Amino acid sequence: AMLAAITGFAGVSLQPNSGAQGEFAGLMVIRRYHLDRGDPHRDVVLIPSSAHGTNPASAVMAGMRVVVVASTGEGNIDVDDLTKKTEEHKDRLAALMVTYPSTHGVFEESIQDICAIVHQHGGQVYMDGANMNAQVGLTSPAVIGADVCHINLHKTFSIPHGGGGPGMGPIGVAAHLVPYLPGHPVVKTGGERAIHAVSAAPWGSASILLISYAYMKMLGGDGMTNATRYAILNANYVKSRLEPYFTVLYTRKNGRVAHEMIFDLRPLKHASGIDETDVAKRLMDYGFHAPTVSFPVAGTIMVEPTESEAKDELDRFCEAMIAIRGEIQAVIDGKADPRDNVLKNAPHTAGAVASADWPHPYTREQAAFPLPFVRANKHWPSVGRIDNPYGDRNLMCSCPPVAEYA
Repeated sequence: AMLAAITGFAGVSLQPNSGAQGEFAGLMVIRRYHLDRGDPHRDVVLIPSSAHGTNPASAVMAGMRVVVVASTGEGNIDVDDLTKKTEEHKDRLAALMVTYPSTHGVFEESIQDICAIVHQHGGQVYMDGANMNAQVGLTSPAVIGADVCHINLHKTFSIPHGGGGPGMGPIGVAAHLVPYLPGHPVVKTGGERAIHAVSAAPWGSASILLISYAYMKMLGGDGMTNATRYAILNANYVKSRLEPYFTVLYTRKNGRVAHEMIFDLRPLKHASGIDETDVAKRLMDYGFHAPTVSFPVAGTIMVEPTESEAKDELDRFCEAMIAIRGEIQAVIDGKADPRDNVLKNAPHTAGAVASADWPHPYTREQAAFPLPFVRANKHWPSVGRIDNPYGDRNLMCSCPPVAEYA
């Protein structure tokens, strides 16, 4: 009931075990809806280039064809291109998948018009709930005009990130799609014309729901709305502090971002040879987990501070980024070696810093303790720089050989 109120939808299924599984379930619900209406040919899904990365994979798994919609230079959906493609595929249009706010870090200003265009051409609107923590209490998928959305409980409602799960990706649907919510062969659940089960258990990883239930009950409506406000406030605070040093790729017309932003490092790479991976690895020397790199735009880093961080922590992050900008400038000015510098060799492990052999032109202190707050609470990276592309292309298993299990 709380998720239904938050999304504005008539029905919710707790069965999907992840956001990606929620996407698949939502698209299968849409597909069954079209089949029931005698429109089995509707198999085209429009996906903006600013959408979340799993969207096209989920669409293909659901047996649909993907058509990409362009984005404008400001990071919004290109409404003219959307209109052209909805008209072109009007007889086969099944759905639009849209992330709101977009993965470009902006609220689509034409989102309601976008949803209306899709509906006018017989399609449904699937909203990816990856960025729901910029919506809760301020707007909702139903308000913007969506018909289905999934909710990442680990992103918005406090269940743990990573570690192999368990995850949850409930879906909410408008009234006309409630009959198609996922069923289960053993336990009666779902709608009257339910799609097949998408998970082995009728309510997914039900035990983890206790955390989200407690989170919502303890914060209440006002508390969750304030969490949304803090997520947006924190992102815009980071933007304001760092935009004199790094180019923010996309903003709204008022110069603000939603709950995340993209820093464009391509001009700095051109000037210095330092790229987004170098910056991400160097942040580990400052005690920060590397942010998302080269998604959704190559050569960039995406920063999402969320509602969880105090101002002191945001300031430490900003100080680290400003210091890194100074390290890049040293390369540009010729004060630091373009190949053997603190960025290209980051992160620096305790073993490397303590080694008797130190062949670099910069000091151990510059490598490991670049700012005073790092010395006060140093977190040592466990692994130094690796060749990422080589590792991606050459699988290595660190487990014992099978013979040792005998």
